[in-house]
Parts: sequence; C-alpha cells; structure tokens
Amino acid sequence: MTTQLLGRYLTLDEFCTCTRTYRKYADQIDPYPSNSDETLPALEALCRHIVDPVIDEFGRDRFLLTYGFCSVELKRWLAKKDPVTGKKHGIATPSVDQHMAHEVNRNGRYYCDRLGAACDFRVLDLPSDVLVDWIVAQKLPFDSLYFYGAHRPIHVSRGPQHKRYLWAFAAKGTPIRFKL
Repeated sequence: MTTQLLGRYLTLDEFCTCTRTYRKYADQIDPYPSNSDETLPALEALCRHIVDPVIDEFGRDRFLLTYGFCSVELKRWLAKKDPVTGKKHGIATPSVDQHMAHEVNRNGRYYCDRLGAACDFRVLDLPSDVLVDWIVAQKLPFDSLYFYGAHRPIHVSRGPQHKRYLWAFAAKGTPIRFKL
C-alpha cells in the first residue's frame, strides 16, 4: 500500500512520512490512514488536481512536500512537547486544516467537517508568492490556500466545496482573506 501512487508523482508513503516529527519518531508513529476507503480518494484528488499540475510545471526535483497526511498517531505526537526544547513538535488543527482528510475519531465523526485533503509544499528556488500567483492563474480547484511568506511552504486544501479562498497572514499571524 505504501508505494501506491496518489497521482502521477507522489506515493502514499511520501505523503504520510514527510514531516520532521514523523522522521524523528518513525518507530513510534503509524503514519497511514485508518479510514483508507474514504481518505485515499481524497488524497488522490488533491494530487491529481493540485500537486500534479504544480510538479508538471515546475519539476519533480524542485517540489518539496513538507506536510502531507496527518494520521491519528501523528496528530498526537504533534501535540506533545519535545523533552529537550519544551516546545510542541508541531501544530495540528484537524478540525479546520484538512490534513487528516476523511479520518474519523472514536465517536465515528470526521476530524474535519470540511471533507477533502490538504498538504503543505514549496518549489525550490521559487518564491512562494510566485507559486501562489501561478496556482491562482491556472484556476486550480482548491478550497483554501494559505500563504505564509515568500520563503515558506504554502498550504493547499482540496475538497468538495472548491471555495478558492486565499489567505495571507499579517506580521502578528492575523489571517487576511483575499477574494478571487
């Protein structure tokens, strides 16, 4: 299952194991979907409609996936504090960011009511604002696109709503929505 292609380029393994937290604690985290019947089609759609066109344009060798699918176990690890630094391993906001795709909690409810999937990525040697401009100009069918700065990865989600909301963040982290 882990070598399964989600689109033309990325495997499920790449999509589930790309975070620093996973790489640091790989022997303690199951990174794969537990609701694969629903989650895999959402990840495939994200790759087919967003990731593949980006890689087609800018090249596989320049594409850097920094955060793909978030499993239940990865979510728990992201919330834990590093014993050395005292800081959380990462940020997980599963109720809004779609990184958990169609995974369900122990009560049988989706972690995120906005179904779909999300990932964060960069194109090496390309400012992220140029990447965002290209995605918008191509009219790729995203739900939300978060721009954090020219030299940081972008967050892109895709699901049934196709809202095409573009968000940027002010210096203090305040989100600003742009209409497309």
